[in-house]
Amino acid sequence: MSMNVLFAQTPVSVNGALSVKDGQVVNQYGAPPQLQGLSFSWSIWQGRKYYNTDVVDWIVKDFKVSIIRFSMAVQPAHGYLEQPDSQKTLVTNVIDRAIKDGVYVLIDWHDHNGYLHIPQSKQFFAQMAQKYVGVPNVIYEIWNEPERVSWDTVKNYATQIIAEIRKYDPDNLIVVGSPHWDQDVDIAAASPITGFKNIAYSFHFYASDVNHQDGLRAKGDKAIALGLPIMVTEWGVGEASGNGAFDLQKNELWQKWIKAHKLSAVNWNITDKDETTALLKPGAPVNGGWTEDQLTPDGVYVRELLGKLNKKYH
Repeated sequence: MSMNVLFAQTPVSVNGALSVKDGQVVNQYGAPPQLQGLSFSWSIWQGRKYYNTDVVDWIVKDFKVSIIRFSMAVQPAHGYLEQPDSQKTLVTNVIDRAIKDGVYVLIDWHDHNGYLHIPQSKQFFAQMAQKYVGVPNVIYEIWNEPERVSWDTVKNYATQIIAEIRKYDPDNLIVVGSPHWDQDVDIAAASPITGFKNIAYSFHFYASDVNHQDGLRAKGDKAIALGLPIMVTEWGVGEASGNGAFDLQKNELWQKWIKAHKLSAVNWNITDKDETTALLKPGAPVNGGWTEDQLTPDGVYVRELLGKLNKKYH
């Protein structure tokens, strides 16, 4: 084994524990880590089969991810509400592998109606916080995408879940959603959560969507100007439906925006569903090892993008 391999730097060994300082998510040196990675799909349906340690190893090695998001389904059939033990086992298995591989992990409560599931969310995150306290890789994403609810509703939910996590884990980064599928960050910025440290806010976009252009970037700009720490925990190359156009020019515009604000960002999603924002063509192997022929245009684009953005780790 060469010395280079033996002492390879991982994203976590380079950046250490993440925190929030002066309106930004920063690493152990007070600089934005600018992590870039991939989101697994809902932990049910078609994407579930990719929730295995081989896929985690593959995307670390081949896609050069520095962060992975595990999207634990909550409300649909076979999700956490119905099958808490099997869902918890499924996600902790891959979380543990990602930690071993030295990358950051978003533990995503993949729910649109978090405010209806407060007791279940509290129980889940209390268990996660006890298991992962002090592990610098771990980030808690406590409500994937609130839909058409008020910021007060989101804030009330978030405050309760944050308090539960902080009973056991005083420091690790927690990411809060905002109304309208994580787009109304400007509204959150006008009345942010107080009384807790290391709280960031998720911001989602679909690069080719007609409704996710200058107006949405302006919302992000406003929130950032007001000092709201933001992490792009989900973005797609297509439209919000998961399908639609893959407009390269619009994608490049969003990538410039991410870079200008030194944000971390996670691409949606690892599945072989026949749609624009799926990374894999139907039938791609369940254990990774994907050839370029098995990647969709999205997969080819994102693999190249991550390889460039994360080159400092390889």
